[in-house]
Amino acid sequence: MRHALLSATLLLALCGSAEAMVTEFLVESRKPFPPDGHFELLEGHFTGALDPNDAHNKIINDLELAPRNAAGKVIYTSTFKLLKPLDMSAASGLLIYDVPNRGRGAVTALPEGHVSVISGWQGDLPDDPALQTIRVPVAHNPDGSSILGPVLARFMDMPAGIASLDIAGGPAGGIGGHTFLPATGKGTKLVKATSDSAPPVEIPRTQWAFADCSTVPFPGKPDLNKLCLKDGFDPKFAYTLSFQAKDPKVLAIGFAATRDLIAFLRSAQADQAGNPNPVAGKIRWTIGRGVSQSGNYLRTFLHLGFNTAENGGTVFDGLDILIAARQNPMNFRFANPGGAANLYEPGSDGVVWWTRYADKARGLAEASLLDRCNTSRTCPKIAEQLGSSEFWGLRASPDFVGTDAKADLPLPANVRRYYTPGVTHGGGRGGFALEGGPAPGCQLPCNPNPASDTYNAIFDALVQWVTRDTAPPPSSYPSLAQGDLVAPTAAAIGFPAIPGAPLPDGHINRLLQYDFGKGFNAADLSGRISRQPPRVVRTLPSLVPRTDSDGNELAGIRSVLLQVPLGTYLGWNVVAQGFQAGQGCGFQGGFIPFAQTKAERSSSKDPRPSLEERYGTHDAYVAKVKAAAAGLVSQRYLLPQDADRIIRQAESSDVLKSR
Repeated sequence: MRHALLSATLLLALCGSAEAMVTEFLVESRKPFPPDGHFELLEGHFTGALDPNDAHNKIINDLELAPRNAAGKVIYTSTFKLLKPLDMSAASGLLIYDVPNRGRGAVTALPEGHVSVISGWQGDLPDDPALQTIRVPVAHNPDGSSILGPVLARFMDMPAGIASLDIAGGPAGGIGGHTFLPATGKGTKLVKATSDSAPPVEIPRTQWAFADCSTVPFPGKPDLNKLCLKDGFDPKFAYTLSFQAKDPKVLAIGFAATRDLIAFLRSAQADQAGNPNPVAGKIRWTIGRGVSQSGNYLRTFLHLGFNTAENGGTVFDGLDILIAARQNPMNFRFANPGGAANLYEPGSDGVVWWTRYADKARGLAEASLLDRCNTSRTCPKIAEQLGSSEFWGLRASPDFVGTDAKADLPLPANVRRYYTPGVTHGGGRGGFALEGGPAPGCQLPCNPNPASDTYNAIFDALVQWVTRDTAPPPSSYPSLAQGDLVAPTAAAIGFPAIPGAPLPDGHINRLLQYDFGKGFNAADLSGRISRQPPRVVRTLPSLVPRTDSDGNELAGIRSVLLQVPLGTYLGWNVVAQGFQAGQGCGFQGGFIPFAQTKAERSSSKDPRPSLEERYGTHDAYVAKVKAAAAGLVSQRYLLPQDADRIIRQAESSDVLKSR
């Protein structure tokens, strides 16, 4: 009887906690997936109610200024997709949550029987059935009036001579796009610059207008949604418009929505209305996975304390954070969570390290991304995976060596770091093609060196670490102690002078210290920005991994292709033309192929040995591929099935095929 009473009490506690988090879980579509498969795809919406006075929610910026229902709660509604085995007795007990990137994401049917979930979290996306979205409220002043605040918009790579541009930038979910519009024509400023490092030049107010000049000459038809330039826009410049916007959304509710959904799925029986949890009682472990923007989201989710559920439980037991080196800029007024480390965008301004570190260069107190989960004892096991482009384009250096770049920052016991050298952002297509494909807007072909094979192996190891407590492979990444990290110049890196190819000097995305004005909490990327554009205080040091005499990086988990290279694989590239021409090309990596024969190499004066000199014959090349693959498999950095595929690709490739 005591056991029965305890079980009933526990059930009531679980249902009660669910009522405080997810109030409605509504399945609107249910179908087999794939049509003849053993999985079931559920789609719908869930609604949550947040108490602004709950300690778990107080960190959400402007939550106290959001409208409330009769019970004093702030309401949000989000979309979801959930894929589960039709027969839940075959479920593995593991739930994998893949964070959508700018609303885009997919669930995955895995033979192990894992439950796969995605949901909306980014509140500035439009309602679109192709996206995962969330509806969050607008904050208002206590008297109900609109909140105003400074915002900026940047315009670049536009058609030459175009007279008008939309102020709300980018397509739905586009990189760097924002949704803010001017509330007034007063207090505005427009500047232009030839590069991110060039001094901006102000454009007189008489030369531009908030207007549509597509059909009516300057000053055009008045329109606060459009920017018109009297003499037309020139793509050799970037234009920065600062203005006052109104009605900021409480975007950080997105963190709470993810927290509440996962807590509901792993512990609740039903929602407040009695709708059942479709995986009730079947979830033992949870892993969150995020790539790029979504990985930054998980870093900030953890840093701000959202891995602790409202009932005090742990949300994610494990996190797989890929190609993400910053925080997601979402928990401040007029935030833009779709940013991508562009000029003036916050993201690298606060805590980006896993160990406690005092950021003396920026005057920030000792802190780490794990402080809040350590306090609540809800820290997950973490696999961090990133590569070369994150150093060159996304400011990863302070994650490794802090803002003074003087010493390595150690990793805590619950964090593993895996570095994939010589890859573009997210890795290349793989295979053994002798030429790279086009890299849009860049001088060099795109980098084919893959990272996905490493990602597969590390995720498999993370699953075993979370579900069986099997230790994962050791961390592998560049360090100062080993002499791997150096200044971003050819001389320091050891990069060769290749005829006709650019050098790396000047192509790193600088780590700038910004002053966003009073009210902004840089450590947590929270509060409100009062200065736009921010004042650039200084450039902080950034280091990058060194290379061998071919220009290929040395430290980290070297892929099969990097161990048996067909060229030089870069984490950087160079803008071909227009704005920033000759400077770093975002976070796209480049490829410089080797000459195929000694005669070709001698003719071009390439210092790098040709394929013929390196490998001799096709069979000899394939033998080296097999040896490299076997070594990675033995270290658990490559799955056997991926090794088999790579070997087949090498065997069927054209590498020295006639020899």
